[in-house]
Amino acid sequence: MKPRVLSGMRPTGALHLGHYHGALKNWVRLQADYECFYFVADWHALTTHYEEPGVIEKNVYDMVIDWIAAGLDPEQCTIFIQSRLPEHAELFTLLAMGTPLGWLERVPTYKDQIDKLKDRDLATYGFLGYPLLQAADILIYKASFVPVGEDQASHVELTREVARRFNHLYGRGASFEAQTAAAIGKLAKDDARYLEKQRKAFGETGSAEALAKGEAIVKKAATSIAGWSEADSELLMGHLRGAGRTILTEPQALHTEVTKLPGLDGAKMSKSYGNAILMRDEPAEVAKKIRGMMTDPARVRRTDPGNPEKCPVWDFHKVYSDAPTRDWVWKGCTTAGIGCLECKQPVIDAIVKEQQPWRERAEKYLANPKQVHWIVEMGTERARIVARQTMKDVREAMGLNY
Repeated sequence: MKPRVLSGMRPTGALHLGHYHGALKNWVRLQADYECFYFVADWHALTTHYEEPGVIEKNVYDMVIDWIAAGLDPEQCTIFIQSRLPEHAELFTLLAMGTPLGWLERVPTYKDQIDKLKDRDLATYGFLGYPLLQAADILIYKASFVPVGEDQASHVELTREVARRFNHLYGRGASFEAQTAAAIGKLAKDDARYLEKQRKAFGETGSAEALAKGEAIVKKAATSIAGWSEADSELLMGHLRGAGRTILTEPQALHTEVTKLPGLDGAKMSKSYGNAILMRDEPAEVAKKIRGMMTDPARVRRTDPGNPEKCPVWDFHKVYSDAPTRDWVWKGCTTAGIGCLECKQPVIDAIVKEQQPWRERAEKYLANPKQVHWIVEMGTERARIVARQTMKDVREAMGLNY
C-alpha cells in the first residue's frame, strides 16, 4: 500500500494563486505517489470566525471546485468535509484528557495569531485547542506524512508528541510485558540481543541510527519468521521506542518544494488585503490587476532605470517566466530599455495560460453543483471507514469498548 498523506484547508471560498503555488500544486503532485486524504477544515474556520457561520457553506464548495479545477482527482484522492465526521471531535475530546495545557500554549502560531487578529475575541477554548484538533485530524487517519511549510512544522511535532503520549499511556495493557517477551522469544538469539542493544542506545541517547537498526531487525522478522504477526511487530516497535503498542501513528512532516507567490503589492497574497489574483479570475481581470501593480518607486519616468529586486512584478517573473524572459526583464529594467507595462505583459500571458484549464474544468461543476456535493459525499464515506476503525482501536485501548 502507498504511504498515507493527510492535509486540509480552512474554507475561505474561491482560492487565489498564492494558495495554488503554496499548497494545492503540491497536493496534485502527491496524489500520484501517496494515498492522499484532503479535507475541508470547516470546524477550524469556526475557531476564529465563530460569529460568522453563514458564509461557510458557500466557501466550502467554492474551494472544493478550485481543488478539482487545479487537478485533484476524486478517483486518486479522498476529498471530504471535517464536520461530517463526528469521530474527529470524539478523538479530539479523548486526546484532550491527557494533553498538558502547556503543550498548547507554547505552539508558536497561538500567540502569533492572537497578535495578528486583535480585532477578534480569541480568548476561547476552541482557539486554544485548535492545534490538538489538528492533531486529531491527522491521527485519526494514521497518516504517515503531512505536507507542511516551515511555519506549520511545529503542529506536526505537537501531533507526534500527542501520539507518543497516547501510546505510552494506553499501549501498555496488563499483558504487554508478557506479549513483548513472547515476541522477542520468536527472534534468533543474536537478533534479540542486537534489538535490546539498540533499544538501550535509543533510550539513552535518542539516536536515530539506533532506532533505525532496531526497526530493521523487526522488519526482517516480519518477512522471515513463520507465524510472525503484525501484532508482534507493533509490540516490538513500541518496546524499541520505550512506548507501548502503536495505536496512533506518529506522522512525519513532508517538506516538499513550495513556491511562495506574493500579492500584487509585494505583501502576502490575501483576499482580505485586496492584493490577490483568484485562480478563476477572467483574463481581463488578470490583465487589469497586473497592469495596476506597483513597481520600483525609483522608476518615476519611462526613461528612469529600475531595480527588479525592488519590484513585486519581479517575484511573479521568478515563478512564471523562463530564464531568457527573466534576462530580458532584468536588462530592460536596469537600463530603462523597456517600460513597466512591457515588463508585465509576459506575466499576464503566463497566468492566463495557466488558468485556462482551471476555468474549463470548473465550468461543469459550476453549472451542476450536485456533482461537487456527490464527490464530497463519496469522499466523506471513504474517510468514515478509516476514522471508525481508528476510533474502535482507541476506545479499546482506553477501556471504553464496554
